[in-house]
Amino acid sequence: MMPISVIAAAGIFLGVAAAMQNPAITGEAFANLFLPQLIIRFIRNIAGALFANLPVLFAIAIAIGQAKAEKPTAAFSAVIGFIAMHIGVTTTLAAQGMTAETMTPPALQSNGMSQTAAMMTAAEFIQMLGIFTYNMSVLGGVIAGLLTSVIHNRFYQTQLPTAIAFFGGRRLVPIITLTILPLMGVLLAMVWPTVGAGIAWVGELIGKSGQYGAFLYGTSERLLIPTGLHHILNETVRFTPIGGIATVDNQTIVGALNIFNNSLTHPGSIPDDTIRSATRFLAQGKIPVMMFGLPAAALAMYHCAKAEHKQRVKALVLAGALTSFTTGITEPLEFCFIFVSPVLYLFHAALSGLSFMLMSMLHLMIGNVQGGAIDLVVFGILGGSKTQWWWSILLGIIYVPVYYYGFRFIILRMRVETPGREMEETEQESKTVSASERTQVIISGLGGEANIEDVDCCFTRLRVRVKEMKEVVDQTLMTTGANGVNRVSDHDVQVIYGPQVEKIANEVKTALGGRE
Repeated sequence: MMPISVIAAAGIFLGVAAAMQNPAITGEAFANLFLPQLIIRFIRNIAGALFANLPVLFAIAIAIGQAKAEKPTAAFSAVIGFIAMHIGVTTTLAAQGMTAETMTPPALQSNGMSQTAAMMTAAEFIQMLGIFTYNMSVLGGVIAGLLTSVIHNRFYQTQLPTAIAFFGGRRLVPIITLTILPLMGVLLAMVWPTVGAGIAWVGELIGKSGQYGAFLYGTSERLLIPTGLHHILNETVRFTPIGGIATVDNQTIVGALNIFNNSLTHPGSIPDDTIRSATRFLAQGKIPVMMFGLPAAALAMYHCAKAEHKQRVKALVLAGALTSFTTGITEPLEFCFIFVSPVLYLFHAALSGLSFMLMSMLHLMIGNVQGGAIDLVVFGILGGSKTQWWWSILLGIIYVPVYYYGFRFIILRMRVETPGREMEETEQESKTVSASERTQVIISGLGGEANIEDVDCCFTRLRVRVKEMKEVVDQTLMTTGANGVNRVSDHDVQVIYGPQVEKIANEVKTALGGRE
């Protein structure tokens, strides 16, 4: 999630910069002022550098996230591993006569290849950190990060004989990484053409499905929320050819988010139709749901709560609704109903898919990743009339009664136990502990300190690995302000807190003696 949060923020800066260079918004005079335009170009160069090196950022972030301890060592090793892996790739390519000079379109055409085929073939390669390699986008970073983290967790505590003890422990990790990752690069160079062809085939399939592809994506993304696997689906369309392909300055750009961000850093370099094809997987499909639909659902849950619990439910759903409306982070609200009512869950998922499909059909062009008011303003309204942002507001207005009355009908008709409607709720269970007590209650709800092995978090979830799942008490965790508890395996549990989860995770780690 760290690279995603960084590029989301960078994208917002780019969106503002693009708006400031739009004469329709700032006027012709401002567009010709030297100093403001110099600053805008500076912002674009910074963001462009981040986007160009996303694979490295993913490798580092995944190694940090997967490392059990000594996370700085894992991050350092990931950089080494990433470079070494691509050295393995470029060496294997060179052995086959494929280099930066021989795989350019003119060189390929001189060998009898047609212009179109030459451009398509050359697009399969890229210069990454000065290394000629396959264009694996962030998937290459993911592979390097995962493999580095496996090596790190296996060897960071390994002690060597006295004579070479200096190279043991955490110093051993980058050494072994430097040995194994080049071999992975050799293997990747051999299998990547097949993998790339498979990804391209899926991308073509989605492309041929037209608007239905956007519907399937939007619906599937919501259905995968409880498992956390929606991140995999999102990163696949954002950073692989499945999300689209474009060319900027003779450089192939793959993935919906990469295409959109490059359209901001290189204005006019990508046709609007190509950008629209990419943004059908981005924020525009979320805006009607996040800004209008879910807040309306929150109001329905509040109105359906029992009178004696309305005050507590009001605080819960109001916080979730504001978070959803502003930032597009929805899990605090979604976990109020997706486990207690499959019907509400499917209703919400289908409307999400329909939103993606309709926004695509209406030719919107709003990018970024969240789908809250920030994205609407920066990438829609400030983007000008070509984004056709008003359709997202119109659909959102329609979604307000659809969500409100749909949720209200299902909750009352099927007697769904949304917050404030629990059948056997006791006074003790409904009470929320104070902030000063919260950390110890969380630890207690997870079965006590002895039952906790690892603690980490993502955007909204406290992710904990426990020894015995039977020791975890959901009702105790819910009194700490959690919106839900998700047991994802026999030893892994996720407690949903919303955007404040990182602070909670740090407090729990501190109470456990800095355990990671």
